[in-house]
This record gives sequence, C-alpha cells and structure tokens, in this order.
Amino acid sequence: MPDKRAALYFDVFNEIGIIEQLSRALLEARLPGGLIAPHFAVINHLIRLGDGRAPIDMARAFQVPKTTMTHTIKGLQAHDLVDVRPNPEDGRSKLVWLTEKGRQMRDQAIADLGPDFKRLAQGFDTDRLLNILPVLKDLRAFLDEDRNGTAQSG
Repeated sequence: MPDKRAALYFDVFNEIGIIEQLSRALLEARLPGGLIAPHFAVINHLIRLGDGRAPIDMARAFQVPKTTMTHTIKGLQAHDLVDVRPNPEDGRSKLVWLTEKGRQMRDQAIADLGPDFKRLAQGFDTDRLLNILPVLKDLRAFLDEDRNGTAQSG
C-alpha cells in the first residue's frame, strides 16, 4: 500500500505544477513578442534581489545550467531589457543589470495582467488565497533551504 503522505505530497506538487503551467501561459500571453516566462522570471529576480547579479549565481538560483542562463540573458539583452557589464571586483566575470526598459516592461506586464486578476478575484475567493499564501511561502522556503542543504526538520 502506498504511503499516504507520499501521495499527499505528490498531489500537492501536481496541483502546483498544473497551476504553474496555466499561470505561465497567462503571463506569456501578456508579454511583448519574443519574450517568454523565463525572461520575465530573470527580470523579476533582479528586481526582487537587486541588480548586479552574476550569471552563474542566477543559474544556481534558477537551478539551470549556466549555458541556459546565458542564453536567457542574451535574449533579454537583444530586447535591451538588461545590460551585462564587467564585474569591477573580478575582471573575468560579468554582472547583469536591469535597464529602465526592463523595469518598465515588468511593470507593464503586471499591469496587463490586471484584467486577468480581476476575473480571478470575481471567480475565486481572495480570502482563500490569503490563507494559503503563508503555507506556500513556507513550502518554498523549506524547498530552497533543502536544496542548499540547510533545511531544518520539523
């Protein structure tokens, strides 16, 4: 007989995965031509954590190969959304900086999602989202820490 907790965890991650697919499609429908969710995620990461990140550190954060992150950054550069500059502390490496156009694109994409969020608010109880948000944040924090080998067992 399968472990009931394992089935529960699978069901939770399966639902999160489906929600991720649906929300990604919604986001990508609102992004300017040529941009996809990973581009937006990098811009959002730079806004959330600050400019001047090394591509290798970003690759680790996103758990993708450095070549994948480099390709994503080059796509952002082609749209003038980021600027890649030499690292002043280490001339061999580079750092990624948002351009004003990159910041504006993020703000516009979020604004363009407004009607979708309004529809969501009309069809889904916002209080239920408020109730699950702390749980989702705790789950994300645990998974982040576990990935880094620093998670504490509860």
